[in-house]
Amino acid sequence: MEPITDVPGPAFATLTKERFSREGWIFERKLDGMRVISSRSGTSVRLRSRNDLDAAGSFPEVAEALEALDLPDFVVDGEVVAFDGAQTSFALLQRRMHVSNPAKARRSGVEVFYYVFDLLHLDGHSTRGLPLGERKALLRELLDWQDPLRYTDHRDKEGENFFREACEKGWEGVIAKRASAPYRSGRTRDWLKFKCEQGQEFVVGGWTDPQGARTGFGALLLGYYDDTGALRYAGKVGTGFDATLLTSITEQLLARATPRTPYDARTLPKGQAWRRSTHWVKPELVAQIAFSEWTPDGQLRHPRFHGLRTDKDARQVVREIPS
Repeated sequence: MEPITDVPGPAFATLTKERFSREGWIFERKLDGMRVISSRSGTSVRLRSRNDLDAAGSFPEVAEALEALDLPDFVVDGEVVAFDGAQTSFALLQRRMHVSNPAKARRSGVEVFYYVFDLLHLDGHSTRGLPLGERKALLRELLDWQDPLRYTDHRDKEGENFFREACEKGWEGVIAKRASAPYRSGRTRDWLKFKCEQGQEFVVGGWTDPQGARTGFGALLLGYYDDTGALRYAGKVGTGFDATLLTSITEQLLARATPRTPYDARTLPKGQAWRRSTHWVKPELVAQIAFSEWTPDGQLRHPRFHGLRTDKDARQVVREIPS
């Protein structure tokens, strides 16, 4: 038995090149949203992001739905998403993620849903040591699945077919989970990511001047931390921004401007002309980026901006290499 205040850090999936159907594994849709671990103790509900920030102000309807349940204390893990048609949209969710005032969040006009996929604590007892299959069975029977609360369905077989179906439907991909595994915080191979499109978080280390009629900035400079703790340059992204984003991100860039590059200088492009149009920032902003592939020299090909993340610390951003 452990107190409800002992809320664990989230478990994370490891990117893999494998696509498989194996006995003892389940397969869930990979959702493009914000990871949230929710806990209820008595009448008090807490929503925490993966870097332990309060998310209740951003998603008050989720907190209220959990408060309204006539149930013993619990801790659950899931993903808050917004939909653009049939697709989960991280860009649309931005309108809620960066808002901490509940009334303003409701006025955004963006409807959100909480897809719950794991049960970590129930009625004074940790459930993390139970096999995933048992935790999901308990979870399905526990909550009242009325919007915005939704149970995350899964398949017990045909992982490869499910992955192909996911990609055909334009989903992010599939998460494969070992059904016998306990819940382990951190990144393990008990959970694996099958991704339809490459994409991950990158640290913003600077920007370039806008060209033509564009205002604010031309492109964001991106990077990730290597094994030595150095920030490596990974390229720049100049697509995926509308006028509102250009304005709001420019304000955040200017507030973090610094005269010195945060990157390992050996990883930066050569030439003075490039540097004359470049401005540096403290490496604090984290951007979600989709791209087609990595080039042989470690740069992103065809990157597209999806949004800024507030739920991941910049120092945690590394290059994801499929195993």
